[in-house]
Amino acid sequence: MLILLPPSETKRTGGSGAPVEATQLAIPALAPQRESVLSALVALSSDEERAARALKLGPTQRGEIAVNAAVREAPTMPAVDRYTGVLFDALDAASLSAAARRWLGAHVLIHSAPFGPIGALDPIPGYRLGAGTSLPGVPPLRRLWAEATSAGIAGLAPRFVLDLRSEAYVALGPLPEGIASRYVRVVSEGPDGAARALNHFNKHAKGDLVRRLAKERPRISSATAFLRWAEASGLRVREGVAGELDLFASAHGPAAGR
Repeated sequence: MLILLPPSETKRTGGSGAPVEATQLAIPALAPQRESVLSALVALSSDEERAARALKLGPTQRGEIAVNAAVREAPTMPAVDRYTGVLFDALDAASLSAAARRWLGAHVLIHSAPFGPIGALDPIPGYRLGAGTSLPGVPPLRRLWAEATSAGIAGLAPRFVLDLRSEAYVALGPLPEGIASRYVRVVSEGPDGAARALNHFNKHAKGDLVRRLAKERPRISSATAFLRWAEASGLRVREGVAGELDLFASAHGPAAGR
């Protein structure tokens, strides 16, 4: 099973790894796109006012421009440790066992705007760039990434993909046809029994789900197998509209069974 996660806007600073190498990240064929985006980020950072407008930075966020300026030389850390925020705090990869972290490295890709899909343990620097940002000198990110990313995922030949990305990142790399997959929506059940999308706890439920998977490390190669595992683990998941799964979460906390 391959799991696709969105990135987070918030990130830890620092790191002790060597500077990022585009060809050393997951799906090396995406190196040309990575190099284009990194070059554009560095070039944009030479003009603070223009960079602030392009990245939609407020007065207290302008330090992010210097972070982008140094993106090629900055120290790195594993992607799953770099990202913070609700999803990654719930995943809490730093507290997982070595075996669970290895499982994340083998089964999880985090879909970033500057690097495309990267392995959970791939070393990356800090940066500031969202899926909807327009960078001078390169095509719109959707056009730059979509076809190449879809081809890259196809080359991995996953038997089953669990897609936990936000729709903005799905647009940067639609899953290729012919690969069994399910897109996960986090929902709650209303008084009338209808499933309704959850916003506030959406990311927490996804992080909690991936943490459970990493700890249990089940062998899953189909939606049916995933549903069996979820039921056995006390999670409430059901088939939704075509190609989707509904992950039920409490309106007061993470995903849970009944």
